[in-house]
Amino acid sequence: MDTWVLPTLLGLGLSAATGYRTFLPLLMLSATAHFGWFGVELNSSFGWLGSTAALVALLVATGFELTTDLIPGVDNVKSVVGNLTRPLAAAVATGAVFANLDPSAAAIAGLIIGAPTALAFATAQTGTRAASTATTAGAANPVISVLEDIVSFTTALIALVVPVLIPLVLLALGWLIYRAVRRFRSRPAPA
Repeated sequence: MDTWVLPTLLGLGLSAATGYRTFLPLLMLSATAHFGWFGVELNSSFGWLGSTAALVALLVATGFELTTDLIPGVDNVKSVVGNLTRPLAAAVATGAVFANLDPSAAAIAGLIIGAPTALAFATAQTGTRAASTATTAGAANPVISVLEDIVSFTTALIALVVPVLIPLVLLALGWLIYRAVRRFRSRPAPA
């Protein structure tokens, strides 16, 4: 059961978090592996993710990502680019947590579980960002960005600490995304 269920839940949670931020969930996974927190083990072929070099590189990339997402205009471009990069990052994160699988099976699990999950959340995030830009002329985007940072961090943390809660978290996130998109779409565009 540990071979599939817990890694699948952990992978789903990290992938959903990666759908909002490319590097933050990878940084959290890297730190978890590097410092041996929460009993998370990485697949041998993804061991590099727990290295000091990966931790430092992901720290820099996360800082850059979080900072640039607060800049109007840049945030929309980064969001569109994220629709390509986030599924790849999610596939890496998900494949990495299948510690007891053959490396090729872990990579396939990452592609099957991680990439589509991240793409779904990244697409929803892009839609929310587009609706916000259209209805508030981008004024609400920095606030939405900070909320997305919090959601990404919290989802990844729950996945790392208590992965069995991830189905509930994903249901709640789906409902919140649905409500946010409906709310922004019902607003009139600025004059």
